[in-house]
Amino acid sequence: MKMGAIDIGTNSMRIFIAKIENGCIVEGFKDLRTTRMGENVDETGRLSMDAINRNIDALKEFIKIAKKEGIKYMPIIATSAVRDAKNKETFIKRAKEEVGAKIEVITGEREAALGFFGVLRGLKEKNKNILVIDIGGGSTEFIFGNESGIKHLVSINVGAVRMTEKFITTDPICKKDTDNMIKAIDNMLEKTIYQLGKFKIDKVIGIGGTVTTIAAVAQKLEVYDREKIHNYELRKDEVKMILNQFLSKNLKERKQIVGLQPKRADIIPAGTIILDRILTGLNIDDIKISEYDNLEGLVFEELDKMKDRLDK
Repeated sequence: MKMGAIDIGTNSMRIFIAKIENGCIVEGFKDLRTTRMGENVDETGRLSMDAINRNIDALKEFIKIAKKEGIKYMPIIATSAVRDAKNKETFIKRAKEEVGAKIEVITGEREAALGFFGVLRGLKEKNKNILVIDIGGGSTEFIFGNESGIKHLVSINVGAVRMTEKFITTDPICKKDTDNMIKAIDNMLEKTIYQLGKFKIDKVIGIGGTVTTIAAVAQKLEVYDREKIHNYELRKDEVKMILNQFLSKNLKERKQIVGLQPKRADIIPAGTIILDRILTGLNIDDIKISEYDNLEGLVFEELDKMKDRLDK
């Protein structure tokens, strides 16, 4: 059996196609399009027509892929940019009328829970207290818990696209812009860092495009390899070294860095700064990268619903 899911994020739209056997994912395929749904949303409060058009086009493409794989229904979620936009209904209506797609605009808390659920299913050791950190384009989610459930979760409007648009004014990025961004991020993270300090955290796990990209750069992967990214241990000193590399180059030069997708080159410095400030604030020396995230969480959620219906 094959199942799928689509995630419409602030920076990109992603599709996941999974082959399921005995309730487990035995094969998985992910693809993405850099659709920048969140372009200028922080400034205008609205989705631009260009952004909506880009995402409608990507959605049409992904639905075709799903149908070709024999998937008739798949859950589709939209996160930070869409939920923050005053005109979100324009996009939702067009997606339904032009693509036949029903989109669920989810809260930051549900986004966090799906990410945690996906990560947990991908872990070999499930009995540990884990902190999952999901740095997205518009927001960052923190989820603490274990196999018995989520104990604490929070979503903060700190994301790679949001911080880039708000603070970066020069190319290459000047020290003043960097300092202003760091100060703002630290202020926004302060309460969450304090709350998380009360928990006994056995393992920190990172998901999302920022951390997987940094892991790819750390390993100098000319071709992205899910197997090499999943469970990679990214050290704090590696993050700082890579951040300095990003900040020392202009946009054109960053696009040439091995392991970095050129379309992410403009926002990756901000994403890396967010990760660095989190690791510094929590006094964490390393973070394990997971390729299992909210897309896997969606698929497993659908599997559980199917199982419940059969049990009844």
